[in-house]
Amino acid sequence: MRKGWSRRGILGASGAVLLAAGCSSGPDGHDDDHSGGAGPADGPDGALGANFNEDAGSVTFEELRDLRAGWLRGFVPLHELPDEVAEQAAVEKLLAAHRDGYGTVLSLKFPFGNRPVPEPGSAAMAVQLARVDKVLEAVLDSVDVLAIGNEPFIESLPEDRRSGALNTFYEKVAAHIIAYRRKRFPQGCRTRLYMGALNHLDRPHELTEATARWLSFVRRTRQLDGVDIHPHVSSPQGAQAYLDYILPRLREDQKFLVTEFSLVQLWKQHLSDPVPAGFARKYRLPQDTPVWQLIVEAIEKPMPESKWRDFLSMSPWFEENKHFLRNQVSAFRRTGRLAVATYGVSQATAMTKDFGPHKQPWLLNSLYSNRTVERSHDGRPARSYGFFDDFRALQREQDRRPVRLKRAPT
Repeated sequence: MRKGWSRRGILGASGAVLLAAGCSSGPDGHDDDHSGGAGPADGPDGALGANFNEDAGSVTFEELRDLRAGWLRGFVPLHELPDEVAEQAAVEKLLAAHRDGYGTVLSLKFPFGNRPVPEPGSAAMAVQLARVDKVLEAVLDSVDVLAIGNEPFIESLPEDRRSGALNTFYEKVAAHIIAYRRKRFPQGCRTRLYMGALNHLDRPHELTEATARWLSFVRRTRQLDGVDIHPHVSSPQGAQAYLDYILPRLREDQKFLVTEFSLVQLWKQHLSDPVPAGFARKYRLPQDTPVWQLIVEAIEKPMPESKWRDFLSMSPWFEENKHFLRNQVSAFRRTGRLAVATYGVSQATAMTKDFGPHKQPWLLNSLYSNRTVERSHDGRPARSYGFFDDFRALQREQDRRPVRLKRAPT
């Protein structure tokens, strides 16, 4: 990287706002005045980055440079921490990205899909908070954004969501992190805090007392910069329901993250469709070959880039939505409240395992078609049709002035 130029400047905040003088908070980290006032200092604004989820090895920095990406996001499962947290794959990748000048987002994943969340004051809760402390020790004041939670309303039991136990657990974790950050960095900290992430807000039955309580907690907790959302939707209009729900419930000084978003639910609706007739004729395939079968064949034997492009461009359900990434990021930015959005980089191993008609086709979202398309002669992965070029174009729309993000008051 050229000296004196920060990747964070490419996709960081486009304006500098004076840092708030400080915070007045109670012992649990909550603001006593719920009406607003001096809140989180100005942070990232309208940034677009790359997301590797848990698969840090699925993307290289060379590929990120090719994308012109300035931000990187991943998550760490807290039940799989090594003794040296800085050596955990996602943490190690993000710390390396930070040293290279990238903006970074780390999500804390608490997988409780098959067991109850711990109760505050219990031995099980003490274990979770000790794990949190290990991560904080490694990343605080290095990563730019810490999302408290990955997908809590999916990674939990229905009973915990109905009873309020899920909210209580995450509120306790957030208060603990706020207190830790304030004690360790009393003069302010680079790392900003968001609660995340909410799913299925486009489904009316998923708008519950628990989701309302989640946003109420975010609103009244001054040290939180906002909330994270994951709009994996079945139509290009689906993400608007997320914005309609969260924005009126946040303070005016708060923003939102979108660390995952896609049309994966739309792609899934077409897995059992026959491949396009023109594509079948051109490549001498049986006319009734289902889409999922073609994808399986591409996984088993990656196809030429031109063939994969023909498959997608001849499929109306994809061709009509090839600019989803461009259009959706533009919609997020138009709110004036987007902090950072990140989009899936690569076709990870888990996306291709046991692929079939009922598999979530995450691999159709990626910026690189690295597992379904042959690599080039120099070993580079194929750029995805539509999404790759739009991702790079969206980077050019950002303010390119080098900007050092303000430290958040604690």
